[in-house]
Amino acid sequence: MVVPTLEEEGAIGSLLDALAAVRGVAEVIVVDGGSRDGTLAIARDRGALVLEGVSGGRGAQMRAGAAAARGEALLFLHADTLPPVDAADSLLEALCYPWVAGGNFHTRFSGPSRAAHFMTWLYPQLHQLRIVYGDSAIFVRTSTYRAAGGFRPLPIFEDLDLVRRLRRHGRIVHLPSTVETSSRRFEGRSFPWMLVRWVVMQVLYWLGVDPRTLVRLYAPIRESGPGRQHDYPSR
Repeated sequence: MVVPTLEEEGAIGSLLDALAAVRGVAEVIVVDGGSRDGTLAIARDRGALVLEGVSGGRGAQMRAGAAAARGEALLFLHADTLPPVDAADSLLEALCYPWVAGGNFHTRFSGPSRAAHFMTWLYPQLHQLRIVYGDSAIFVRTSTYRAAGGFRPLPIFEDLDLVRRLRRHGRIVHLPSTVETSSRRFEGRSFPWMLVRWVVMQVLYWLGVDPRTLVRLYAPIRESGPGRQHDYPSR
């Protein structure tokens, strides 16, 4: 399992504790982008393999983590996303079918806010539109990941870019097992405005605008505080 981090001392411990309860986890690789808080110490204390100083955002971090992984399957987890105990069993069962390239999990956003409830409802609809975001816990057969070229070091939409290329190698399946992801990115912000901006960015991405250009449109929110440097409104 590969976990990208940046200033995640408030979340990484809970994730690694949850992973300790997941059956069949062979290795946990935490790839850090330069944290100056307690992220690295917490990860090491819980026995994770830590790769330090991988700059360039999640795409570069997950690429580095996948390169270091030794298993036959890869699961990419955001630091604020908690997996179910059957995560490994479920994804390995799905990957038994040769026509399956990879997939993701049903996603529930934590918290009682309307934004969290709306995003929990929205994610299954996005899957019907063939849109798969990283906080739904993307998994893939390692050989397929490498054949597809892996994550590219993009500052945004690295998940959509990977999934688009994976579809050339097989089906992307949606598992009923549920991961729970934090709704912290919605706190203290205008959710409708965030959603509108994200939809605009998504459309521009589909029209072929380079993610390196698009990320500048979201910099004010992306850099809004500790533990949120990696957060986007629908991820």
